[in-house]
Amino acid sequence: MLRRFRKPAVSAAGGDTQPAPGTGTDDDQGHRLRAPSKLHAFNRYEIKYLVDATEALALREEIEQRLDRDRHSGDQGYGIWSVYYDTRQLRFYWEKIEGLKFRRKLRVRHYGDRFAVDDGTPVFVEIKQRVNRVTQKRRVRLPYRDALRLCDGRQMVEHEPSQSAFLEEVLDLVLRLDLRAVAMTGYQRHAYLGRNADVGLRVTFDQRIRGRDRDFHLGADTDNRLIVPARKAIVEVKANERVPYWLTDLTAKRNLQVVRVSKYCQSVEAHGLAPRSIFHVPDHDLDADRPTPALEA
Repeated sequence: MLRRFRKPAVSAAGGDTQPAPGTGTDDDQGHRLRAPSKLHAFNRYEIKYLVDATEALALREEIEQRLDRDRHSGDQGYGIWSVYYDTRQLRFYWEKIEGLKFRRKLRVRHYGDRFAVDDGTPVFVEIKQRVNRVTQKRRVRLPYRDALRLCDGRQMVEHEPSQSAFLEEVLDLVLRLDLRAVAMTGYQRHAYLGRNADVGLRVTFDQRIRGRDRDFHLGADTDNRLIVPARKAIVEVKANERVPYWLTDLTAKRNLQVVRVSKYCQSVEAHGLAPRSIFHVPDHDLDADRPTPALEA
């Protein structure tokens, strides 16, 4: 039986102990990232569902009657690849598992074919954080070589003046918490955007969710393993203010259950970097020989 694991005790020397709030400690400084920035900032409410791929296909057909396809989706969707950074004690992982009201993640993200990635490929350095029920995402676009120099080499890179505050924040976080690449995720996404009264609504369908715990160069010619069963899809509803009634009625009609699944945490647990939590999607139905429903609508 799965049970919830608590974060292991860590000595002060490890740099990952969390003191009491309001003491003016390093932990308080670490949460300076709570405040949203105007630099490529997105504030949204997010709801996630885990559904069978066949159910996802039927749901997409209904969604397309009311929402527009993201212009990048096409018939096949598009790839998303992310490298996540964390402390040696997986502080960001444990913040998510323990459901802290203020938590965040640092990642480098690429959209598209990872095998086409080279030093000059544009990628995003992102801080995704949770403030109570609101998800905030801030990011800057950099050539891949500069993203690696910033996050792995721990050096400031050339940038526009408007990017200074965010990049200094990232560098401070990497240096002070001794962050390093921990896990990678990749998946195929179909995305839909609201129109008219539903402007600001975004619904995404992620499938073929894979990952690895080494060889973190985005363009590395190496294998990934499924971290969520191939016959499952993660559906995310993202709204600026509220989810429209027609969509809540649709999810209720299909009896979809809200889940607390994190692709980063799923990859960490799938690769044995931490014990499997109560939120882990079981892999007992992984079967490479069974056909997966087509990704096309």
